[in-house]
Amino acid sequence: MDDTPTVVITGASDGIGAEAARIVAQSGARVVVVGRSPEKTRLAAERVGTPYAHVADFARLDDVRRLAGELRDSAGRIDVLAHNAGGIFSGPSITQDGHERTFQVNHLAPVLLTRLLLDRLIDAKATVVHTASVASRVFARVDFDDFDSARRFRAHRAYGNAKLANVVTARTLAERYGPFGLSSFAFHPGVVATNFASDTSSALRWAYGPLLRRWLSSSAEGGATLAQFIDPAVVDRWESGGYYLPSGRRGRILRAASSSEFRDRHWARTNELLRIDWPDVAPG
Repeated sequence: MDDTPTVVITGASDGIGAEAARIVAQSGARVVVVGRSPEKTRLAAERVGTPYAHVADFARLDDVRRLAGELRDSAGRIDVLAHNAGGIFSGPSITQDGHERTFQVNHLAPVLLTRLLLDRLIDAKATVVHTASVASRVFARVDFDDFDSARRFRAHRAYGNAKLANVVTARTLAERYGPFGLSSFAFHPGVVATNFASDTSSALRWAYGPLLRRWLSSSAEGGATLAQFIDPAVVDRWESGGYYLPSGRRGRILRAASSSEFRDRHWARTNELLRIDWPDVAPG
């Protein structure tokens, strides 16, 4: 590997991830495309012009573990890890790992991937970017006794809780590993006309669907927003630990997430579900 910066983008087989991969590759970065569908991921990689393509379904944590191993073998230095995979699903749908699907795909799987790559990320003084959502403030209602919303499931609430988890994780990573050179932040890509809510009966399916599509941002516009936050040439402009709107302005977060006690409890509960721990110093 040469000194060309490497950007790993999950959820890059279509939608804003695929568009952002194309834009970032044009800036000269080495782009690693990760997607759930083998065929879509292959086609996306061909459009980007990258030989680096990996298939992983975040509804299976074994896929995440395998992906981490593949990235360690093939990607070398990782400068930006962009957690863009996600969606909102009907449910409650419990994965084979025992977690509600919306929460696992949007939150637990990205956390696990970050942990498995942590030493590489710190070595590279990398940036971890989370595609969150304004749903983190509008719909989130966290119950630590029903952390993944499986018992009192509402699709929009499960999604809001998962996107709030992205915001909390970005802040926590920045606080814990910022002293070792790791940066992390979250952003809202805008309300983009994609198929991410197509597998749910939630009202969000209609909000993002064809009836309102003319008023929504296009995948190209959403991809450009994602690209502005993950382009390694300019990623340092964003303050670690922050949450940003598409305009680049700092966004408001749920009041509870401003509490260090809430974030510590959230972090501990996440790690309990994943059965992982984190080093107090930079791993070597």
